[in-house]
Amino acid sequence: MNDNRRYSLIDAIRGIAVVNMILYHLCYDVFVAFGVWSDFFLCVPAVIWERMICFTFIIISGVSLHFTRHGFCRGIIVLLCGIATTAVTVIFTPDQAIYFGVLSFLGCAMLFTYAIRKLLDRMQPLVGVIVFFLLFMLCYGLPDGFIGLFSFPLVRLPEALYQYKWLSILGFQSKDFFSADYFPFLQWISLYLFGYQLWRLIEQRGLEKRFYRRIPFFDFIGRHSLIIYMVHQLVLYGICWLIFTVL
Repeated sequence: MNDNRRYSLIDAIRGIAVVNMILYHLCYDVFVAFGVWSDFFLCVPAVIWERMICFTFIIISGVSLHFTRHGFCRGIIVLLCGIATTAVTVIFTPDQAIYFGVLSFLGCAMLFTYAIRKLLDRMQPLVGVIVFFLLFMLCYGLPDGFIGLFSFPLVRLPEALYQYKWLSILGFQSKDFFSADYFPFLQWISLYLFGYQLWRLIEQRGLEKRFYRRIPFFDFIGRHSLIIYMVHQLVLYGICWLIFTVL
């Protein structure tokens, strides 16, 4: 994809998600990290807001894998950014440390999907979209110990799977595992693959030209989403720290 034919609407959708993420994290810092309203992230509107941001990021990331010639290198870079995020939070905010957060997941998802892309491309796009969405729906409850329809259990999984902290990165969250940002691989990979197949379906239906549309500001934000993600929380937390502890 050359620059003058860039699918700018995809950047804009990602940019809208980035702006929402910044606003959500600002609310989280004010209400939770600084104790104004500790249960903020448990209220229904906040849960829905956070899930919609996550869904958008992951689906768009799956879509965007089609547009890079260096998917392996891109995956490594994003994974390293996730590891850096873990290191920074462990050192500076250990009570809000991030283990296998969204960047770590996206890096692993890019590497995995890039490795099996030829197999994925053999699927009929519509079949892929349906199958991976169903798998996502079934696996959504893995951290809570079940396979089901999103949050409604159908089959309870053996408790033995949830006894080891290292299995938490797959989705079998042990009782002694905590992460302020947690995206286990098996819970979310199907949504990423759904995004990958969704773009193939869009191309098959001849709808890709609709994504040439630009939305100024948001498409710029979307093009620089990784950099913004890496710095925004430091800036937000620093501002909140000044307001609540210094001023």
